[in-house]
Amino acid sequence: MKILQLCNKPPYPPVDGGTMAMNSITRGLLSQGCEVRVLSVKTDKHPVNTHRMTDEYLHNTSFEAVYIDLGVKLLPAAFAMLCGESYHVKRYISPDFAAKLRDILEHEQFDIVHVESIFLTPYVPLIRKLTNARVLLRAHNVEHLIWKRVAQSCHNVFKRWYLKHLSLTLRAYELEHINNYDGVICITENDADYFRQNGCRKPVISIPFGIEPDETPSVAVEPNSLFHIGAMDWLPNQESIQWLLDEIWPVVHREVPQAKLYLAGRKMPERWMKGSFDGVSVIGEVPDAMYFIGSKKINVVPLLSGSGIRIKIIEAMSIGKVVVTTTVGAQGINYTDGVNILIANTPEEFAQQIKRCLDDEELCASIGQAASRLIAEQYNEEMLTKKLLDFYNNQLSV
Repeated sequence: MKILQLCNKPPYPPVDGGTMAMNSITRGLLSQGCEVRVLSVKTDKHPVNTHRMTDEYLHNTSFEAVYIDLGVKLLPAAFAMLCGESYHVKRYISPDFAAKLRDILEHEQFDIVHVESIFLTPYVPLIRKLTNARVLLRAHNVEHLIWKRVAQSCHNVFKRWYLKHLSLTLRAYELEHINNYDGVICITENDADYFRQNGCRKPVISIPFGIEPDETPSVAVEPNSLFHIGAMDWLPNQESIQWLLDEIWPVVHREVPQAKLYLAGRKMPERWMKGSFDGVSVIGEVPDAMYFIGSKKINVVPLLSGSGIRIKIIEAMSIGKVVVTTTVGAQGINYTDGVNILIANTPEEFAQQIKRCLDDEELCASIGQAASRLIAEQYNEEMLTKKLLDFYNNQLSV
């Protein structure tokens, strides 16, 4: 089977949740003997790091990328607002990307065109014109719900109004164009249900993020250590860290002064890198994420908004870390609260769960072991790739 994978940002090297999810698809399909061609958008925020790409990856995927300027422009943004268009989507429309896509489709035949994210939907008419391949959307999130939740928590009146406008126009676009595809692949069943209940007439399936079985890093675990790691240019992550620092950590630090919180992730905002917080170490990007995760005890993910699945939680659980998160943070994971994860939705609950973990070594070990078993059984990359291929084959037989 030959697949063209269209990516809204370079999927390799996998540096955040989105790129890890896309690269997992590429890696899984290649391992099952498929031929995969990757065409990606590259931007100032997400450039192509060819020096970090392996020769094997470049050869196996025939990787190419086209630059699109996604910087916010006042006049186009205002025009989109006046016209009721989604500026999120409109920024991705590029003659250069369309030309490269046309060139590929005119010279190669594909069975499947796998589109990563709703933002590349404007290219579907061109794809339909040039190929008979089945065109499938992989919806990493219900995108407009992220912006709706961010808007609700924004305190600046004008910014909140504009974020709400962005979420409404993105919602209209997302629900109007979801049926442009032959099928939709969601990462969580919650997202799949949302599309089914809001007008999607095409086949919808949920296939979560899969990971390759990996050994726990050989590293000493620091006692009384907590950590958060994630791409900090994603607004929901910034929102969650601010909540953690303002309302949760002061309670934990007061009651357990020996506890230490580590904040890691690429694009860490300067206000935190240069700030001073009692008992907190702001690290920024780390050279080896799994080594960092392995060296700490408790993963805290106080996510308030977002959709899809949190891949860093999956990774932490896979190596036996106890995770304390919100219901939003845990969505998409087939968890059992108190067995393989701990759920907390208020600052008081969060501080209490963290304190339980710091006080009870047996609790941490029990939850960590159950978490590791859950990920091994239900989030195995090979198993999930075969499920994806079954969905592809069902589409090809229609």
